[in-house]
Amino acid sequence: MSLTRRQVTTAALAAVPLAVAATGPASAAASPGGARRERTLYIAGDSTAAQKYAGAAPETGWGTALPFFLRKRLAVSNHAVNGRSSKSFIDEGRLDVILGALRPGDVLIVQFGHNDSKIADPTRYTEPWTTYQDHLRRYVDGARARGARPVLATSVERRKFDASGNAVPTHGDYPAAATALAAEEGVALLDIQALSIALWQRLGVEETKKYFNWTATEQDNTHFNPPGAIAVARLVAGELVRRRVLSPRDVRRLDEEVPDSWITWPPA
Repeated sequence: MSLTRRQVTTAALAAVPLAVAATGPASAAASPGGARRERTLYIAGDSTAAQKYAGAAPETGWGTALPFFLRKRLAVSNHAVNGRSSKSFIDEGRLDVILGALRPGDVLIVQFGHNDSKIADPTRYTEPWTTYQDHLRRYVDGARARGARPVLATSVERRKFDASGNAVPTHGDYPAAATALAAEEGVALLDIQALSIALWQRLGVEETKKYFNWTATEQDNTHFNPPGAIAVARLVAGELVRRRVLSPRDVRRLDEEVPDSWITWPPA
């Protein structure tokens, strides 16, 4: 039987104990004229968060759905790109682009790990407890140097179940390494890996197929379709409030249905 969005949200959020960052919600910065300007949430990440285009439909990244859960005074600038790791994103100059745009009061959400584990590819591979953390520090330090708020997110979990129907983690030590770095640096952590695997467990083997990019020609257990992207974006928005990156007045619709039809795929 299908679960309502409220049931999905409740099941996932109940799986992780509440913990808040040491600092409070980011506040909007004032412009030189004294007016408060719109804050922007930047996303640095991989294909699970990235904007998809018409040729990839129905594949959808959670970053596309995040604005549905934020008030209009908060903008989302999604720089996530398919196939990138914490290393390759930097090496291609993509972090520099974000840092050039960041302003005081903005938020930078960083989610990598899916591609950092590709040990056969030296352009992307990082080791969890050394080079992965080293690269993540560059995002943290760069955001802080510009008066913005860095936020680390563990990788959203893939759809994988064992023979007994238990959801199985697939990211090795990368979530633990990100969690440890967040604690060391005093950075807010969105544990999307823990929340998402709890959600997949609650939904079960068959129901989770409705959240991933399963089509007549493809069985993709990594990338989402519109319902999956919306569900994960809901988790992200909820965690941004729980970790006091945003305030409750910054978000909306956390307990409301968001139509799949709101997702669109622009031309490439």
